[in-house]
Amino acid sequence: MKVIGFNASPRKNGNTAWVINKILEKSNIETKFFNFADLNIKPCQGCLGCHKDGNNGCVINDDMQKLYKELENADTLLLGTPIYMGQMTAQAKTFIDRLFAHISPRFSPHYKEKEKKTKLILVFTQGNPDNSKFQVYIEYTKQMFQLLEFDVKEIIIVSGTRTTAASEQEELQKYLDNFGI
Repeated sequence: MKVIGFNASPRKNGNTAWVINKILEKSNIETKFFNFADLNIKPCQGCLGCHKDGNNGCVINDDMQKLYKELENADTLLLGTPIYMGQMTAQAKTFIDRLFAHISPRFSPHYKEKEKKTKLILVFTQGNPDNSKFQVYIEYTKQMFQLLEFDVKEIIIVSGTRTTAASEQEELQKYLDNFGI
């Protein structure tokens, strides 16, 4: 079993990275961690080159190629993003758009049946102290991933990070200490 953690925050050592790393540290399985801030991932160009006859993947040559290889062997993805302007970061959205080269919704002519669904744990961090403030967006994001055939196992919302860092939130630390993948 393999778990891959993705930090979609532009801050490499911020609250989102801390939560993801805390979860990965507690797992007793093979893990890998990527900071999107360290990667060169270009936006999808909508060219459909990834689905043309004879082509097996995205035609954009950037760091996403490395991630595609990692995703092939992952049982669980851990995707963390801060909420900026009421939604995920641009880095997270770019990553998700680029998944189109390998993952299409069931209704798409490019859909390919998989033996099993990849498990997904979503982590949202937010400066706002109200845990339910962005619930509509978070539910939309969950449904989008379910549409892409992910098995969304858990959604972790870490709020109030504007005033109290995730690493200083005692209840969060207790929760993460008992969290199992």
